[in-house]
Amino acid sequence: MLAGKRILLIIGGGIAAYKCCELIRLLRGRGAAVTPVLTAAAAEFVTPLTVSSLAGEAAHGDLFDLTREAEIGHIQLSRAADLVVVAPATADLMAKMAGGLANDLASTLLLATDKRVLLAPAMNVRMWEHPATQRNLARLRADGILFAGPNEGDMACGEFGPGRMAEPAEIVAAIDAALTDGPLKGRHILVTSGPTHEPIDPVRYIANRSSGAQGTALAAALRDLGARVSFVTGPADVAPPPGVTVIRVETAREMLSAVQAALPADAAVFAAAVADWRVANAAGQKMKKDGSGRMPVLDFAENPDILATVSQMTQGRPRLVVGFAAETHEVERHARDKRARKGCDWIVANDVSPATGIMGGSENAVTIIDAEGTECWERMSKSEVARRLAARIASKLGETA
Repeated sequence: MLAGKRILLIIGGGIAAYKCCELIRLLRGRGAAVTPVLTAAAAEFVTPLTVSSLAGEAAHGDLFDLTREAEIGHIQLSRAADLVVVAPATADLMAKMAGGLANDLASTLLLATDKRVLLAPAMNVRMWEHPATQRNLARLRADGILFAGPNEGDMACGEFGPGRMAEPAEIVAAIDAALTDGPLKGRHILVTSGPTHEPIDPVRYIANRSSGAQGTALAAALRDLGARVSFVTGPADVAPPPGVTVIRVETAREMLSAVQAALPADAAVFAAAVADWRVANAAGQKMKKDGSGRMPVLDFAENPDILATVSQMTQGRPRLVVGFAAETHEVERHARDKRARKGCDWIVANDVSPATGIMGGSENAVTIIDAEGTECWERMSKSEVARRLAARIASKLGETA
């Protein structure tokens, strides 16, 4: 997919800048041309000579290069590329983008470009979690900026958490997805996945056996068809796929807020196994045995119904809303009732009784119920279910274009 493509690679100032050397090598190995731009801070971590040698092109860094600017060089650079990639995307660069600032070559290119932009954020976990960065992140997502990562892991500063830059191979996969001309090119699809964790106290929670494998596979399949995917995931056992916008949540209420923030979308697929109930009187401190032999009484409150909330929207409803029904008996009857009750367009039903091994396993057998009737699929890998379902979604959205 990358042969003949031109990537404008903006390298931000951070220790993760060293990974861009491998990123350039991988991109050129796939047939892409890479035009590198370094911020002043990036040049403290990797030299322009190293980057230009790997790219086979001069590395740019000075906005006031008189030779190039006589030809309005920053405009040419920003628009000659097929995709603009920022890696590492520092907190400073993200803030400049969100605020529309342009005080150096990198930020000027980002403001002047008419091409899609992909960010690979990298920063200390506290910086990533700071409200200012999260506000900027929300603004950039709303502007249609694509993201690869960040991952969770060890930091150069010795801390652990989200903020680690995605690995070069993951960024290449995200670039591939961004440049894919599939049937879902230009479509925005929202996918929820994984379980939710509803706290009892600071160390205990209520959960279910969902691994998140089916939702993750579906997000990847939709990405491969060219969609821009917003992936809202609970604490799943599997890593989210590269090339999608990942929004991590814990509880059902957090998932609903994330879903609402990610809209509008052309389609929404609710594959997450959301807890129906939460503990209304969750303790602020770890609950202790008191020697009485009696278990503490937990009061439960009903969680918001995310599928019904989106299905029944009067404004901004996605053209296609797909729900999942995990049942242990009378699967088709319960799924039909759920579709009618929630108001969604399709229900993807499966039997998750313990004997099937489906919940938490690598295979699935689904029944799709829509306005036209019922379609039963044989048991197959969750990846194949995802590919077939993604193709069905693409076909449906093509009908309603």
